Formats: sequence, C-alpha cells, structure tokens
Amino acid sequence: MRRRSQGFTLIEVLAALVIVALGMLGVIQAVTQTARNGTYMREKTLAHWIALNLVTERRLLPTPPDVSESSEEVEFAGQRWRWTMNVSQTGVESLRRMDVSVRRADAPDGTSLATVTGFYGTAVGQAGGGVLPWAGSTGAGGPDGDGDGAGDGGGDKPKDQAPKPTPPSKQPTPGLEEE
Repeated sequence: MRRRSQGFTLIEVLAALVIVALGMLGVIQAVTQTARNGTYMREKTLAHWIALNLVTERRLLPTPPDVSESSEEVEFAGQRWRWTMNVSQTGVESLRRMDVSVRRADAPDGTSLATVTGFYGTAVGQAGGGVLPWAGSTGAGGPDGDGDGAGDGGGDKPKDQAPKPTPPSKQPTPGLEEE
C-alpha cells in the first residue's frame, strides 16, 4: 500500500489565499477611508480658519461692512480657496450679521466646507455689562435688592454692611504704585 503524503491540497491552499486576500482588501479599504477622513477634516479645519480670519478682519475695521454679498479667492496653506460673505442688517440698527462660507476654489458653487457667522456692531448696553432689573423689581435680583429675589430683606448681609464696589477707574493695578 502507498502511503498518502502529509500536507495541504491545492484547493485548501487556494481557499486560504482567498480568505487572506479578502481580509487584506478590508484592511486596505479601512486605511483608505481613514486617509480620506483625515484629508477632509484637514480641509474643513483650514476652511474654518479662513472664515474666522475674515470675520475677525471685518470686525477690526473702523467702519461696518456694507450690506451686500461679496466673494473672493485666497491662497491658504498652499491651496486655493473661495470665500463668500453675505452681510445683512439685523433688527438692531447698530448690528450687522456676517455669514461667511468657504470652499475649495475648484469645488462647485453652493457647496462649502465651513460656514461661520459673526457680528459687527457697537455695544447696546453699558461697558462691562451691568444689571438689568426684572419687571416689577426695584433693585438687582429682587424687590429688596439683596440678590436673593425673595423681597424679604433676608440677603446674606444687611444693606448697610455690604461693601461698596470700587469704580473700575479707581481700582489699583497690581505691581504699580499711584503717584
């Protein structure tokens, strides 16, 4: 009797190669998709920076931007980009809204990688904030002005013991002595 030799048959080897090839195909697709996602996120980040830079530049101008739509190409990070800015008037007379969208220069119109909204205007309240009284109250936080809103005079400290705030122009600057 002849003894059968030990080893794999040709069909077993081919089946193993098909399984390994399918596994490698899946790995290659995953790596390709990761590279695509990285490129997309990089482009989206760059487009966002361009839009933020544009809004910041417009905010630093001494006069408000005209109510209109404008568009321009710019080179940034070795690539050509196209931004479009739409400036519109808001319900507040001294405030204008700026909507900036950015896309690659070779991308079709109507598409954008990033859209940023910013505002240009003057302050509508007093500098440094301030307290707006609630309807029907006489002081900040409640009718008795102690901040707890109860109107019972039961704040943390009686009004005569509360420290008086120093106006901003009179506050000492650390490290500097007054002359």
